[in-house]
Amino acid sequence: MPTECSAERFDFGLVGRREVVGSFDGGAITSDAGALLLGMADRPIGLVDRLAACFTDYRRPELIEHRVATLVGQRVFGIALGYEDLNDHDELRRDPVMAVLAGKLEAGRANCAPVAGKSTLNRLELSRETATRYHKIAHDPSAIESLFVTLFLEAHQTLPEEIILDIDATDDPLHGHQEGRFFHGYYDCYCYLPLYVFCGRHLLAAKLRPANIDAAAGAVQEIARIVTQIRARWPHTRIILRADSGFAREALMGWCEANAVDYIFGLARNARLKGTIAAELGEAQQESQQTGKPARRFKDFTWSTLKSWSRERRVIAKAEWTRGEENPRFIVTTLTKGDGRHLYEDIYCARGEMENRIKECQIDLFADRTSTATMAANQLRLWFASMAYVLIDGTRRLALQATDLADATCGTIRRKLFKIGALVTISVRRIKFAMASGCPYKAVFATAHRALDTA
Repeated sequence: MPTECSAERFDFGLVGRREVVGSFDGGAITSDAGALLLGMADRPIGLVDRLAACFTDYRRPELIEHRVATLVGQRVFGIALGYEDLNDHDELRRDPVMAVLAGKLEAGRANCAPVAGKSTLNRLELSRETATRYHKIAHDPSAIESLFVTLFLEAHQTLPEEIILDIDATDDPLHGHQEGRFFHGYYDCYCYLPLYVFCGRHLLAAKLRPANIDAAAGAVQEIARIVTQIRARWPHTRIILRADSGFAREALMGWCEANAVDYIFGLARNARLKGTIAAELGEAQQESQQTGKPARRFKDFTWSTLKSWSRERRVIAKAEWTRGEENPRFIVTTLTKGDGRHLYEDIYCARGEMENRIKECQIDLFADRTSTATMAANQLRLWFASMAYVLIDGTRRLALQATDLADATCGTIRRKLFKIGALVTISVRRIKFAMASGCPYKAVFATAHRALDTA
């Protein structure tokens, strides 16, 4: 495998009477040997090939060096390994790990690397729904959206009796003049407002939206699509939708009620709602002042707005007094079993875990790297980052449950398990990655390999 090395030498002082020097002339060495586990995890999941099947390649086959599957895999694996920029791939295309993951050790052309550089990958990211003269790779957005749900369904070996879908919006700050860029007063910046749907750690949807809309805009369509696909496979599974007060909208609640989907949403407080729990707030205040600790009461009642709701609904109030002031909170739900404290503390408050999943996507996997000019290209970037999350989560689920990384974030898994230095030697019969002997996580690596070898 040809490599390009720099002979520039770097001096680092002395140790004893010996000089300490370095240079980028080691040849076939990789810093990402642990990514071989990603390749093993992809085999039972089939993520890369199935994502590539959502693209149609209209390029002339005799002129193609890098197939769409190679490009898609390279982009997903690259993001999973921490390389968010296409520019990184001008060097990564010569990395032996990338070649092995692509299943292609040598290029068919002279002076060409086994995998693609930034210019070819850019053509993939700029692909459109319909191919044009200058954009000969097309993609099917509905097929990509459907794939997220399909991968979620296939991750379950047994049919669940009940699942909880978490839906939330977040900000994706923009620093250029991208299409769909608007200023959002709450986040105090120009941004997109992507919509996420999770079920536990499983990512089911990542929809890029402009910021000049309500947080719940398009939620009915996304949930309807997801629920339809889930029920086609799991017709008897109970589905509960959970979200904050930004989604307590008549359209979404009405759709859930009409389609036998339970929900538990936050409910924005107002003077009328606070008035219904004045006595409970007084009791909580008295207890807090006596004990010096926070105190809370719960009240369960039927409620309707003056205009926006079409019917009365069950509302649960938390009348809390803490740190010398009131802290009332409200939720609205179709759930009939369970008292107010249980539904609020054990069911509703658990939605906060979804925020950690969104942070993994945005911080660890660069889902907020939406710096291209068009929304379509930025949506595709969001999907690549989201698929990288799904792949690492699949690795966590299939290979790391018996290890200390069972609940680790994607960033921690990358740092401890994928970023392993190795010397690569290629012979007629073998490609050997001689990984660093001093790696502190080699026992975890061995456990993960055994698990994936039988997956």
